[in-house]
Amino acid sequence: MNAENGPGDVYTHGHHESVLRSHASRTAANSAAYLIPHLTHGLRVLDVGAGPGTITADFARLVAPGEVLGLDRSPEVVAAATALAAEQHLANLSFDTGDIYDLDFPDGTFDVVHAHQVLQHLTDPVEALREMRRVARPGGIVAVRDADFHGMSWYPELPELDEWMEVYQRVARHNNAEPDAGRRLVHWALAAGLTDVAPSSANWLYATDGERAWISGVWADRVEKSAFAEQAVAYGMADAAGLARMAAGWRRWGGSKDGWLLMPNGEIIARA
Repeated sequence: MNAENGPGDVYTHGHHESVLRSHASRTAANSAAYLIPHLTHGLRVLDVGAGPGTITADFARLVAPGEVLGLDRSPEVVAAATALAAEQHLANLSFDTGDIYDLDFPDGTFDVVHAHQVLQHLTDPVEALREMRRVARPGGIVAVRDADFHGMSWYPELPELDEWMEVYQRVARHNNAEPDAGRRLVHWALAAGLTDVAPSSANWLYATDGERAWISGVWADRVEKSAFAEQAVAYGMADAAGLARMAAGWRRWGGSKDGWLLMPNGEIIARA
């Protein structure tokens, strides 16, 4: 579920271990439940921006013996996902590098074309959806899920997390990307010519001791060590001291016994 950006796109998150740790926690159940009822045995599925391949592997089990292909722009990530498929003995699953703006398939190749947390990183999400639509068979499904960062809420209310949100928004928008993509999915889908657009939403909630410890550790590391940190400094939007302050805020929130973090996601099932 890493973005498959074209030459003009900058991936805000990058591929630091902390980012991949987050992405590898995703499954079809916790990140694509809206799509599962549409997945039946024998379908051919394309997962664009598949990242470490954990969601893609679940798709392969759900549609077997149907073929599932995951694409990502990073050869290193593709290699790791390929190893995962081998470890799980998923003969109907493969991975390759690819470009979401120029998918190397004939028209109407797939029954389902899916992207998770990809459009928020693109400079032209409508064009990406047009290309996803092109490679879906007539009447096939284009399924997309993206977070809405400004829709996030947390308790306790800490100034360091407010600062993190402000800097994250500025960095993403400097990259000509849209961090509040979830609320725009219907608009983008209609602009791309998709029909029968069925919207939904689902949350990730972190409110138990274990969940808080995990997500706060992930974001504390991402704030200081990922491509986001490098970009924030390069763009003059934060310095090392500010990033350390935000990371400490994430850890402080993670230690709150009453801590609550809600991350909303927009979803669409559309027809090609």
